[in-house]
Amino acid sequence: MNQAAEIEKSIRKKFHKELFSRFAKAVRDYELIQEGDKIAVCISGGKDSMLMAKLFQELQKHRKVSFELEFLVMDPGYLWENRKMIENNAAGMNLPITVFETDIFDAVYEIEKSPCYLCARMRRGHLYNQARELGCNKIALGHHYDDVIETILMGMLYGGQIQTMMPKLHSTNFPGMELIRPMYYIREADIKRWRDYNGLKFLQCACRFTENCARAESESQSESKRLEIKNMIAEMKKINPFVEGNIFKSVENVNLSTIIAYKKEGVKHHFLESYGEHITY
Repeated sequence: MNQAAEIEKSIRKKFHKELFSRFAKAVRDYELIQEGDKIAVCISGGKDSMLMAKLFQELQKHRKVSFELEFLVMDPGYLWENRKMIENNAAGMNLPITVFETDIFDAVYEIEKSPCYLCARMRRGHLYNQARELGCNKIALGHHYDDVIETILMGMLYGGQIQTMMPKLHSTNFPGMELIRPMYYIREADIKRWRDYNGLKFLQCACRFTENCARAESESQSESKRLEIKNMIAEMKKINPFVEGNIFKSVENVNLSTIIAYKKEGVKHHFLESYGEHITY
């Protein structure tokens, strides 16, 4: 059995519950795919997006909904060896990728303030644009469950706001386009177990600022706010094993009657606006 067949078998058998079932559940729960969709599966070269591509292929075999896939790889200025790693992995995993080039790394290299934020925004724009040119109406990103709960805590502790990474979004700059996150329920630890079981090596970090960390995961774990939050959650889990699920559920169980203020479609609402309408004894 070749490498791609082994990888596909591991998704169907050994990791079916942890990976495919959760992938399919997110697609169902959040209505991420509709009949006739053409989805650009955005592959960065890391473990998350490469697995997402294989899960989409597996889902397509079930034929419950008819949809098309484009496996889209953006080269923002990778080192040659990093670009080659992505291409080799795609070939070994039977992923027919479409690669397009940009100069994003060059554009943000001299930026001192928030280069990562600017890079991410520019990447998103290029992906939307290329996906639209290929006739797609959606782009899919490989953010997983751990990304979601880390984002919730980061927003609270460092942004002073309650928000989450949404499972799907309408694009504001590309009308008619949507962003979907079908890995929403999948745990990072399970992705790593799948990767290691199949003996796969993916890009860890290929950014121009930290390009050396593409060689080892330990090096890629640079001190950052997200890593800080990840470690904080791990410590809290030692005391309360349900802490991750509770963080995730917290943005599903928001009680607006106990919120001081909130924003809706850019407009801020304060509890005093309707306070006089209700009398509590």
